[in-house]
Amino acid sequence: MKRIAYFHCFAGIAGDMALGALLDAGADLDAVRKMLAGLGLPGWSLDTERVTRRGIAATRAVVTVEDDAVSRTHAVIAAMVGEAPLPDRVRERALAVFRTLAEAEGRVHGMPPADVHFHEVGGHDAVVDVVGTCAALETLDVDEVAALPIPVGQGFIRTRHGLLPNPGPAVVELLARARAPITGRAVDAEMSTPTGTALLVTLADSFGPFPDMTVTANGFGAGTKVFGDLPNVTQVAIGERRE
Repeated sequence: MKRIAYFHCFAGIAGDMALGALLDAGADLDAVRKMLAGLGLPGWSLDTERVTRRGIAATRAVVTVEDDAVSRTHAVIAAMVGEAPLPDRVRERALAVFRTLAEAEGRVHGMPPADVHFHEVGGHDAVVDVVGTCAALETLDVDEVAALPIPVGQGFIRTRHGLLPNPGPAVVELLARARAPITGRAVDAEMSTPTGTALLVTLADSFGPFPDMTVTANGFGAGTKVFGDLPNVTQVAIGERRE
């Protein structure tokens, strides 16, 4: 049977929420850190903390980075990941996510994907979130990913470019390129970030309700925003797909 990870992202998705959910579901933190260390990326740490969001206990992935004045392009990131001593499936998944993200950001900003600068796809924390999530999937021996249709909020979000419509242009471009289904919510906040959206539209084989599966593990990854009565967590269920 195939091992499946189903992201029940009812409150949205971000890179740290996906990583936190997988760690909460039993992914080996030390193994994830070891794979990340192989990137040779300076000045980062990955820790976890237990938090509660509207009565739900969850794990928050805490990525701490030092100030980094180096502006890395997507081409540099791809070389870094491609040359790292990672398991093949981790490398392939991470490269695919960054390629998807760079293509969407490049389309939005009017530049070739290879020239998209590192800070525009999130900096050190995006590398840790993306490669860390792919590493966590590997420690859980996940063959297949599925997800709920991606929820998006409304109004405006503040970015380094100023105020932008919510969902942000990069998120909409990611969804359009993948023809991924979305759910609009009357929430005046960014529910799904570019990094989180890129992870799901790249790695998920299908979108919809819970698939036919036997659940063997369950985890919640916490975000930092407050959505009124909605708990800001992403749930992941790990198990075996029933054929």
